[in-house]
Amino acid sequence: MVTRRDVLVGTSAALLAGRSAQARLPATSVWTAYDLGSSGYAEASGIADAIMQKHATRVRIMPSGTSIGRLLPLRQGRATYGFLANELYFAAEGTYDFAAQSWGPQDVRVVLARPAGAALACAGDIGARALSDLRGRRIGYVRGNPSVNVKTDAYLAFGGLTRADVQVVWFGSYNAMKTAVINNQLDCFSSVTTSANMREIEASPRGLTYPPFPPGDAAGWERIRRVADFFEPYKETTGAGVSPDNPIDLIGFRYPMIATYANTDPDEVYALVAAIDASMDQIRNITGSAGNWAPQLSGKPPADAPWHEGAIRYLKEKGIWQAEHQAWHDRRLARLRRIQEGWEAAKREFRGQGDEAWLQHWEKYRVEKLGLPPAEV
Repeated sequence: MVTRRDVLVGTSAALLAGRSAQARLPATSVWTAYDLGSSGYAEASGIADAIMQKHATRVRIMPSGTSIGRLLPLRQGRATYGFLANELYFAAEGTYDFAAQSWGPQDVRVVLARPAGAALACAGDIGARALSDLRGRRIGYVRGNPSVNVKTDAYLAFGGLTRADVQVVWFGSYNAMKTAVINNQLDCFSSVTTSANMREIEASPRGLTYPPFPPGDAAGWERIRRVADFFEPYKETTGAGVSPDNPIDLIGFRYPMIATYANTDPDEVYALVAAIDASMDQIRNITGSAGNWAPQLSGKPPADAPWHEGAIRYLKEKGIWQAEHQAWHDRRLARLRRIQEGWEAAKREFRGQGDEAWLQHWEKYRVEKLGLPPAEV
């Protein structure tokens, strides 16, 4: 088991000038990420390799196809960092899988958050030119992965559809959906365009397409934000089937986000951000979007949780973290504290028995006492 008492190895003096005595990488670090084949796993692996080439530290990556599978090792102390998607938001909010009595709002923090575009990747042979064309199609969902499932619900909402309008196909892991599309067992699933999975689908007999999210479709964006308010229009120019000469209007969010718990050593987090910054010459070539890991882009809100103090310290020193970023962070941290306090108050008021009764009680408390939007998709 990796602990924060591992022997620490100093980073280069050039990297952390004046701070090497405090800010150091551990001898060993364990990270979680999405499945093999995902862009999240590819970027976590590439960043780990880049850091290990310059520093005396070893990184091991634990892939998982579910949100719980990526968060639980962090909570248990078996891993320190996770390359996460929107499960980070749900973990901080205590919603979906994290509304269970065994979880609740987690005291999680962002280290860096790469800007990204997301799409509903569809087999080209179904001829979908708009989200509304997906009525009756086979759409992939993953058990235990609210990040994927909520985004998929949001995609459908943009097209004026719900789960009742499509054939919902459930999977036990994210990566299994790629194989299902190629084998003509599934038509669409949520992905980023730069994933290796997208290259495989593009090269398959079925081909690949992404129904667009036109920025001017005000009604569509209103519908999507009723499901999830952290999306924005995003013009994607890289990835399978996409290029600067052939861009596509998708949805923008942050993925992956390097996340950890608030009690992770600030000096270690500082050192990690510094090491990534110093390795960008190599990191930017991992995937088509990996250049967005540069702290000038990935070190600014908004994201799905408050920022970690160690990351903020580095970003301030580099002149990246400005007053408006601190204001966003302060608001987000205050919201997290209010939800955590509400969770404890809701537990004290709970008089029912069983998980289902608790979920109903907590949802009602969130909406009525905390004034938060319902988590009911």
